[in-house]
Amino acid sequence: MLALGCGLGLAAVSGMAQAAPQIQGRWIQGGLIVGQIAPGSRVRFDRRQLAVSSDGRFVIGIAYDAPPAAALEVRDPDGTAQRFEYSVEARQYDVQKIGGLPKAMVEPPAEVLKRIADDQRKVAAAREHDTPRVDFANLQRWPLAARVTGVYGSKRILNGVPRQPHFGIDLAAAEGTPVRAPAAGVVRLAERDLYYTGGTLILDHGHGVTTTYLHLSRLDVNLGDEVDAGTIIGKVGKTGRATGPHLCWRANWFDVRLDPSLLVHSEPARKGEHKK
Repeated sequence: MLALGCGLGLAAVSGMAQAAPQIQGRWIQGGLIVGQIAPGSRVRFDRRQLAVSSDGRFVIGIAYDAPPAAALEVRDPDGTAQRFEYSVEARQYDVQKIGGLPKAMVEPPAEVLKRIADDQRKVAAAREHDTPRVDFANLQRWPLAARVTGVYGSKRILNGVPRQPHFGIDLAAAEGTPVRAPAAGVVRLAERDLYYTGGTLILDHGHGVTTTYLHLSRLDVNLGDEVDAGTIIGKVGKTGRATGPHLCWRANWFDVRLDPSLLVHSEPARKGEHKK
């Protein structure tokens, strides 16, 4: 469950200082913050103007490599401007070495580079939505019960060469295992054959929070569908550039990559040791 956080300081720029925002979640790299402020307030974080819901809720994603300090700039409905500062907890990420991969899996041939770029544009567009949905507050479950074989933030070394960190959680399961929505949302991407990730789904949970499901063997929903928590959205597979059947589960706040394990309120039913 999202834990209560606290501010470490504030400065009132004008007028009488108002109460600090109520904060749920950990100020930790890869974490998600849900804040509550007086309705009608304006909030800025990292040069971004945040959407504030009618009941005063707003959302912040903390980047994988976020600096040790963060600040919110709040303008109350009466015009009072304040700054609230927070400490961000740094993390030590695992190193995951994977060898013996076919060269095309880690160094794509030139003829597919345009396809990869097109795939990336589709994914980025799906994560740009800033809808007033508040389903992010009800992330209750993992998408399936499975053994964890890869964790968020792992510094990957593929065939002896350092690569981009792994920004998802790998869940090993038999091909065809149902994958369920961890919360209600809208399908923003439903692609059956992206180059790297094969069958790929993205769910929009509101305020820029999305979850992503990779390497699916089957998609059971379509673009624009609304789903409830627990709805079967697809099946585990090994499509795209996967070495075996598994689900790579990811989470984002717009283009900020989050740790999905920090968003849900429970542990997976079968948690195993991940490979290093």
